[in-house]
Amino acid sequence: MAEPVWLSDEEQRAWRTFLAAVRLLESSLDRQLRQDSGMPHTYYQALAMLSEAPGRSLAMGELARLLRSSPSRLSHAAARLEEEGLIRRSRREGNRRTTVAELTPRGMEVLEAAAPGHAGEVRRVLFDVLDKEQVDQLRRISEAVLGVLDPCGKEVRYAEPPRTESGN
Repeated sequence: MAEPVWLSDEEQRAWRTFLAAVRLLESSLDRQLRQDSGMPHTYYQALAMLSEAPGRSLAMGELARLLRSSPSRLSHAAARLEEEGLIRRSRREGNRRTTVAELTPRGMEVLEAAAPGHAGEVRRVLFDVLDKEQVDQLRRISEAVLGVLDPCGKEVRYAEPPRTESGN
């Protein structure tokens, strides 16, 4: 058995700092959304994914994959979102075994109301403390790590938004 290659002091410090930052970032985003919009970050993410999908609907399995969630955890969240009138679930025509989640108009309103505060918190805790070069480094670092964790590219990557005629 090969000897483990331990982290250097510098690597250990970077690793632990990274873990602390990721945990605190998620907690900050969750706290802000609960306080301002009454929903956890995971619910916001589900609404956001549905809002970006064609027809604002996705099969529950695909939504779980996009959210990196277990189907049972997503089913619980979907039940709560449906109770609140933010999504509607139905069986897919032609395949009664597939459940589809669809963002309701009320869900879109709630998402649009929550988005400015969420974007502001992301900016406050991440982008306002980084310069342009650090933002580029963060993207490249994240892409490198994703390349190892998902070498076949099965996980969703960021896609460039469509450009308008004015180039915005």
